[in-house]
Amino acid sequence: MFPTTRRSVIAALASDDDEQRRRAFDTFVALYWKPLYKYLRVARHRELADAEDLTQAFLAKCFENGALAAYDAAKANFRTFLRMLFDRFVANEVKASQRLKRGGGTESLDFTNAEAEIAREHDRGGTPEDYFQREWARSVFSLAVERLRDESDATRFAIFEAYDLDDSSKASYRETGVRFGISETTVTNHLAAMRRRFRAIVLDILREATASEAEYRAEVRSLLGVDA
Repeated sequence: MFPTTRRSVIAALASDDDEQRRRAFDTFVALYWKPLYKYLRVARHRELADAEDLTQAFLAKCFENGALAAYDAAKANFRTFLRMLFDRFVANEVKASQRLKRGGGTESLDFTNAEAEIAREHDRGGTPEDYFQREWARSVFSLAVERLRDESDATRFAIFEAYDLDDSSKASYRETGVRFGISETTVTNHLAAMRRRFRAIVLDILREATASEAEYRAEVRSLLGVDA
């Protein structure tokens, strides 16, 4: 998981080290591609193919010309800077057929999944900026779930999934224990540990995705409702 230290991914995007910059960009893409794409589709009413091309072209251009390195934490938080940069790019009608180059990110952009999410949405109130904020939060939590799944054994993740991700699950701790051949107490202990780890991963992602301590603390308050 990048970074191996608490250094911000945002800062690493301006690194002179090509490998560090590429790894930072991969993390940046994982966090932001879907909020950007869905922002275009829903808040800016762009057609599907147009939104796909613009999102990919924007990300490719960001990697190629180092535009993200121009971010100044004293002027705005990174998410606001990025949205304004994206709006300017779209307003200029820069159309590109290119896809993300291998050197500029290895993330696979699952537009079909993004479209399925849009079809299920009910809350589209507020401004375009509000929508982008909601999608940013969704992206952070989705990435945290993916990282938790990757590092956890199947039983522990299945318990976490049943109680925190699956709204339809009604199983008691006892029933879950029987299902996995463990005690009810072990179920509750595993769930508590997974919730703590999930929260820690979310905090790690927010640390990666912010460029200053003040911005980090603000994002923690906004997404988790607590002071960091």
